[in-house]
Order: sequence, then C-alpha cells, then structure tokens
Amino acid sequence: MITINDRGARTGAVLRRFSRSTTMTLLCVTLAGYLALGVASSGEFFQGPSVRTFLQYLATPILIGLAQMAALCVGQLNLAVGALGGFTACLTGVLMADDGVPAPIAVAACVLAATLVGLVTGVFIVATRINGFIVTLGTMTILLGAQYRLAGTRTIDGYSPTLKSLGRAAPLNLPLVFLTALAAAALLASFMYRATAGRRLLAAGGNPLAARLSGISTDRQIVLAHTLSGLLVGVAAVTATASLPGVNRSVGGDWLLPSFAAPIIGGVALNGGSVAVFGTVLAAFVMRLIDAARAQFSLDPSWVNFLIGLVVLGTVVGGRVHQTHLDKKGNAQGRTPPAPVGRGPTADAALPSAGGAQ
Repeated sequence: MITINDRGARTGAVLRRFSRSTTMTLLCVTLAGYLALGVASSGEFFQGPSVRTFLQYLATPILIGLAQMAALCVGQLNLAVGALGGFTACLTGVLMADDGVPAPIAVAACVLAATLVGLVTGVFIVATRINGFIVTLGTMTILLGAQYRLAGTRTIDGYSPTLKSLGRAAPLNLPLVFLTALAAAALLASFMYRATAGRRLLAAGGNPLAARLSGISTDRQIVLAHTLSGLLVGVAAVTATASLPGVNRSVGGDWLLPSFAAPIIGGVALNGGSVAVFGTVLAAFVMRLIDAARAQFSLDPSWVNFLIGLVVLGTVVGGRVHQTHLDKKGNAQGRTPPAPVGRGPTADAALPSAGGAQ
C-alpha cells in the first residue's frame, strides 16, 4: 500500500531530478533570454505583433528539430532534412500555383510525398546496409536538384491565398503554425513515451543487440524512424509555405544546422536510445532568441551560426566527458554493467518504461 509519505518522497525525487536536468537549464535560459530581449527593446518585444512574429517563425525550427530527433533516436542521421523540406515546399507551391490543385489536396499530397521519401530512405539503408550518413547525403543531393528543377530561379508566390491567411492567422497572438508545431510535438511525445511502437524505437536505438534478442526488428525501427522524420519534415514544409510570402530554391538551405542543434542541445544522445521532446522545443526556442537578438542588435549572421555551432560542439563534448566520468565512477565502485535482456516470451520485455526516455 502506497502511503502519502511515499508519494511525497517520489514527487520530491522527481522534482530534484528535473531541477538538475538539461530541460530545466534550457527553461531557465529561455526565460532569462526572453526577459533580456524584452528589456533591451524597451518592452517592444513583449507586445502582440512582436510576440506573433517571434512565434510564427519558431514553428519550423521546432518541427525540423523533432524530425532530426526521430532519426537520432535509433542512432541514425538525416542530412536531407533541409533538402527534403525545400523540395516539399516548392512542390506544394508548384501544385497550387502552376497546376491549380486545391490547397488541401496539395498539402496532403506533399506531406505524403515527404513521408514516402523518408520511407524509401529507410528501406534503402536497411536493404543495402550502407551507412545512413551516406544515404541521406545522396538523398540530399538528389532533392536539391529536384528542388531547382521545380523552382528554377523564380519565386513561387501565386498559390492559395487561404493557405497564406492560415499562415498569418494568430488568435490571441498565437500563430496557428506555432500551435501546429506544438501539437506535433505533443503527439510525438505521446507516441514515444506511451505507444509500444515508440518504446520499440527507443529499445532498438539504446541496445540493438538486446532488442534483436527480444524479437524486435531493428531494421523495421530504422525504416519507421526515417518515415517519421520525413512526415515531420513534410509538416515543417507546409508551415514554412504558409508563413512565407513565396517559396524558391533557397527554402530549406539553412535548416540542417538547426535541425541538429535543437535535439542535441535539448539532450538527445547521438548514439540513439533517447528522446527529449520538451528539451528539443526549448532548444529551438533558444536558437530563435539568438536569431531575434541578431536582428535586434544588427549582428553579423555568421556570428550566429558560429555561436550555435560552438554550443552544439560544447554540448556533445560535455555529454561525452560526463558519460566518461560516470563510467569511471562506476568502475571504481566495482559496478558491473546490467546483463543484456535475454529471450523472453514477448518483445515487450526489452521495452523501456515510459519514464526511461529522456
């Protein structure tokens, strides 16, 4: 029987772990940065139009960060995030502006196309056993060529006014595209933390050998991860198309670094087995604050990329140093690593609990 004292102790332990987590640090940085920008702008940053603009262009960084996180959770990299997003955005614009396809059909078709590209990428990686880095690099090159073939040197802006209106809509100064990104994050978190399929993804990424011994197909998880990544990129492309006055071959060109920065800074491990949905959202928020500060103080854009790259490298190095320290501490205390999960009656024996995803 669980007493009130036991519940209080468990709640206190959870709060203590959260206070020392990466998510808590990012939350503090986000709040401090937002307040600092508000003070520096004499309160203008807190006003409705500024908040609306800030959140409108935060949607895409959140979605591409989540897309990269979906690949990272099984230890894969997706270098084609930006190219796939740019191609999908241009395809959406061409279907509506040149071919007269209604906006709902064009949007659905392009999200489906991005999902299929992710599916084909995952199947190709599994079938050929070629490193995902090489496969997505080749996919990126192909998609960049396809994007140029669609848009050429023009800007496609004659597409659905309704879609553009939805991209600008902001009830209570909360843009619909931003709410779409939050809804996608909530659904992804529910899938990863609660659904059996999401827990299998984490199991395959965290310990592929134990997952295979328990009957979980790591090949299927790789295909699923890239398919999910493609789906999220497709949604990001739609939000970008709706928010921008027009699309051209430059769309997606600057998505690659932010797509890696958000999950890595948010606390996702490069070797797989973990996700950090809330941390990824907060990290995207921090990067958007950096971009807003660049505009506020007229900073050189190259310094922004330098700073984000430096933070990403520092996060990776810090994580590796921390893990090495924990390993040495465990060895010094005579600890032995846990035994791999053996063959059980069901595949669910190797699945991490809902709280095991970071």
